[in-house]
Amino acid sequence: MSDQALAHPQRSPTTAERLLPSDLDFSSPSEAGRRVSEEVYWRDYYGQSEICYEWNNGILEEKPVSNQETFLIYAWLLRLLATFVASRPIAALTGLDMGFRLTLPTGTVIRRPDMAVVHNANPKPLLLQDTSYRGIYDLCIEALSDLKRADIERDTRQKKREYAAAGVPEYYILHADPELRAFYRREPASGRYRPIPEVDGIIASAVLPGFQFRVADLLRRPEDAMLLDDPVYADFVLPGWQRDRLRAEAEAQRAETETQRAKVMAAKLRELGIDPDDLRD
Repeated sequence: MSDQALAHPQRSPTTAERLLPSDLDFSSPSEAGRRVSEEVYWRDYYGQSEICYEWNNGILEEKPVSNQETFLIYAWLLRLLATFVASRPIAALTGLDMGFRLTLPTGTVIRRPDMAVVHNANPKPLLLQDTSYRGIYDLCIEALSDLKRADIERDTRQKKREYAAAGVPEYYILHADPELRAFYRREPASGRYRPIPEVDGIIASAVLPGFQFRVADLLRRPEDAMLLDDPVYADFVLPGWQRDRLRAEAEAQRAETETQRAKVMAAKLRELGIDPDDLRD
């Protein structure tokens, strides 16, 4: 055996060594801009592609990626909404880019909001086995991407027009920058979105009566335990925890009352010359 063979023992090549450089590229080429029929979109692109596509009147549009801070804002609001719906089951909450079809005067589009709400009063219920929604959402929420100007325009202008025209009652756009963040409510008479007025820095939903949040908390994102005593959230956040805490406080108060009553009774017995311990025997 040669010295070279001893220095480099024979071994099988690794998977990475066997693959060509092009094979190691895990990114999928985007087909954004490609024209496909709605049938082909549902069959080949909706839920079948690594890239999340929406469909705009025959054209594939790629959903862009939000930054980490916007994701954290989204995750905090999602948890708050889930808590509200658990406390007051008046609506269904969905995410996972579940698409819905909007028939507009300018054509048909299929949008996939980052988060959406279907009220129980909606004529089209959201069913457990649904992979797309067949009605019009009551609330759509988008986590804005600011990678490109076109991405910003799509959520702040294009989707705003589309959602309003389709009849989505409320539309929230999430971002850390207040210039890019927005909360809209649709005026039925005009069919247009108007900013939801902030009252003492609080946004209150009309779609979900009782649901509200402090806009500044989107950046602070307080922990659940901190929300219990906050009047903005106390009516719905962690209701089970609240009930347990109130029950524990009531039990502690009853125990304290019994202790005080026993002390008073013992004092009266001693005044009468009776040792309370003798009664226990």
